[in-house]
Amino acid sequence: MSRHHTPSATIQNIIASLAAPPRLEALGPIAGRFIHALRLIALHERLGRDPVPELAVRLGSVEVAARALILAQTVSASWPENIHVSRFCCGLLSHDEATIGAFVDAAAHGERAGFEAALTGLIRTDRTHRLWEGALALAAAELRAV
Repeated sequence: MSRHHTPSATIQNIIASLAAPPRLEALGPIAGRFIHALRLIALHERLGRDPVPELAVRLGSVEVAARALILAQTVSASWPENIHVSRFCCGLLSHDEATIGAFVDAAAHGERAGFEAALTGLIRTDRTHRLWEGALALAAAELRAV
């Protein structure tokens, strides 16, 4: 006879919080803007258009747009599978976007340990250097544009 163990309220709350997708507002400003840029880049790729002109307008800087595009290409080349992005208007993050946002936030704060923690077990360590450099370049461009 099997007994079913009913999880405690604390465990149920933890499970519920893990199941709920994170929100875009939970990211820092640089990571949040990059996720919007990533979504816009994905949209333009589907339409066969160059995303840089619209990125430059929306991000307010050609340099930030270029750095965002370079980082998006680096992420795409480093990611183990196709990156799943949410619709442009969606306030919820896909799992990929949450991970990307976490490593961009960490890089924007100069936190290498947080950056590596966000990517541990997902990206091969020989590929993380390019992501770190790209995220730092994006953060520097964002700060110069202010």
